[in-house]
Amino acid sequence: MCTKCTFAFVTTKTNLFLLCVCIFSVYLDYNATTPLEPQVLSAIHDALAKAWGNPSSSYAAGQKAKQIITKSRDDIASMIGAHREDVVFTSGGTEANNMVIHTAIQHFWRTFPLLDQSGHTTEDGAPDHSKFLPHVITSNLEHDSVKLVLQHLVDERQAVVTFVPASKLTGHVEVSDIIAALRPTTCLVTIMHANNETGIIQPISEICRSIRAVKRDPKRELPQVLLHNDAAQTIGKIDVNVEELGVDYLTVVGHKFYGPRIGAIFVKGGGVTTPLFPMLYGGGQERNFRPGTENTGMIAGLGKAAELVCQNLEKYEEHMRDVRDYLEDRLQEAFGDDVHFNSRFPAGSARIPNTCNVSFIGQGLEGYKILQRVKILQASVGAACHSECHSKPSHILLAVGIPSEIAANALRLSVGRHTTKADIDRVVDDVKQAVQSLQDERN
Repeated sequence: MCTKCTFAFVTTKTNLFLLCVCIFSVYLDYNATTPLEPQVLSAIHDALAKAWGNPSSSYAAGQKAKQIITKSRDDIASMIGAHREDVVFTSGGTEANNMVIHTAIQHFWRTFPLLDQSGHTTEDGAPDHSKFLPHVITSNLEHDSVKLVLQHLVDERQAVVTFVPASKLTGHVEVSDIIAALRPTTCLVTIMHANNETGIIQPISEICRSIRAVKRDPKRELPQVLLHNDAAQTIGKIDVNVEELGVDYLTVVGHKFYGPRIGAIFVKGGGVTTPLFPMLYGGGQERNFRPGTENTGMIAGLGKAAELVCQNLEKYEEHMRDVRDYLEDRLQEAFGDDVHFNSRFPAGSARIPNTCNVSFIGQGLEGYKILQRVKILQASVGAACHSECHSKPSHILLAVGIPSEIAANALRLSVGRHTTKADIDRVVDDVKQAVQSLQDERN
């Protein structure tokens, strides 16, 4: 999208310069974050102005806030095919993911039968308690808010984790590999819905169906295996329905679909049939699952963002796919055999409609160097939370089989709802000039 923001009249030279930069830049980093839709901003403003009361209070301003929160909860539930009582508000995706993981560990210790640990030792003769620790299955593609939590639990000897590698043919984890990783102590399977760098969609519904089939097998004794899906990159881009996916938990992240920077967890059965344990303790808000006086303004914005998805998803998806495909066609025309699309796999795996991960072939064409030379494009080499490591090849691309020398040259280009083909034409010309500049410098 060429940012065409409305600004107040400015007089200083500095402000005029900043205004020009904003108008002429093209933002293609929507997988990192999205701007607020005008309707979302209005909903936040109205809630802060008119519903400033404590939602737990009985007077008018408090009850107005409570009504807004209820409406937002309904809108989020409708967006993902859930019930109102299944939605718990959080500060964002990181908190939601942490909450699910810690819940699974607590639930394991509360429900898994005590075992005789005698006689089990490691190679050096020490007691081998790992056979009785809660076991979690995830992939090697996950966001840090999943990966680092699990690594911490491993380091503290509170859990055992299997990081199932993604297939180099499909770019996603294989259902059979997930099933093969199941153990008698497996308490949680957590797999993202789509990767933020490649855009490849993971086979979540197939994984959930297969795990439940194994649990019904009388020959295999398994505890309750909880199923979690981080849908940060798919909500607002493709249809996300918790019943069709078959998950127990789903993470909702507002700033990925033109909402504010808060989030929510879907919990099947509202924390009754599926466990949910709080990480915070306080005044009892959110049925004690997530206490603290509700952030009414941001919740109002999240609800409005969800309402817009419900009303316009098909249009959003079609537009983004059309523009993304046009972007890839133009890059192919411009660079020919010297461009490599890192999100295309031999199996033709499905991907979210807005994401193009591309490398430009040649020495000295690392992605971060191109971004230093472009004048119009605003993008990234990968996940925003890894921006300080821009000179290293993405571990995600390496994990799915992209050679190191190609992965080092990658750019992640993610289009948005309002990106135009004219924006794409300007970006391609901008990148061509940047690449030519680097090649001339090398020669």
